[in-house]
Amino acid sequence: MTSDSPRPATIPGHGPVSRPNMVSVGTIVWLASELMFFAGLFAMYFTIRSVEPSLWSTETGKLNVPYATVNTLVLVISSVWCQLGVHAAEHGKAHRGAASLLSVKEWGMREWYVLTYLFGAVFVSGQVLEYSNLTHDNITLSANAYGSVFYLTTGFHALHVTGGLLAFLLIIGRTFTTRHYSHAQAAGAVVTSYYWHFVDVVWIALFATIYLLK
Repeated sequence: MTSDSPRPATIPGHGPVSRPNMVSVGTIVWLASELMFFAGLFAMYFTIRSVEPSLWSTETGKLNVPYATVNTLVLVISSVWCQLGVHAAEHGKAHRGAASLLSVKEWGMREWYVLTYLFGAVFVSGQVLEYSNLTHDNITLSANAYGSVFYLTTGFHALHVTGGLLAFLLIIGRTFTTRHYSHAQAAGAVVTSYYWHFVDVVWIALFATIYLLK
C-alpha cells in the first residue's frame, strides 16, 4: 500500500469500520446456542401435549391469563427502557450527572438500566407469585406431565431473566467505579441489551404457547 492509498475509515475508539465488534459477534453466537436450547424446550412441550391432550384440557383452565398478560407487559416495557439506555450508552452518557432525577430527558445509561432492572425484578417476582398460586391448585413439578413441562419451560426462562438482572447490576456498578466512560463499557451495555431483548422475545413466544394456545 503506497502513502497515497486511502486508509480504512475509522471511528475513534472503535477501530476500522470493516472490522466487526468481536464482543457483539460472540454474544450473537452464544444467543444462537441459547435459541437452540429453548427450541428443544418448545419441542418437548408440544410433544408431551400431543401425547397427553386430556391434561391440557383440564390443567390450562387453572392459568390466570390476565395476570400473566400484565406480567408480560412489564417485561416488554422493560425492553423499551433498556433500549433507551443503549441509546445513552452509544452517545457516551453514562449517567445524568448533576441533573435532577426528575429530569428524565437528562437520564443516562445508568438511570435507564436501573429502571430496566426494576421492571425485570417485578417480572420475576410475578412469576414466583404465580408459581405459589398454581401450587395451591395442585399444579406442581411432580404432579403430572403438564406441571413438569410448565415449570421447566417457564422456570428456565426465569433463570435466564435472573442472569440478565445480574448482568445489569454489573453494568450499572461499573459506572460508579470509573470516571471515564469508555467504549468497552458502552459495548458491555449494548451486548447486555442483546441478551435482554432475546429473553423478552423468548417469553413472548412462551406466553403465546402456554397461555393463549391452551
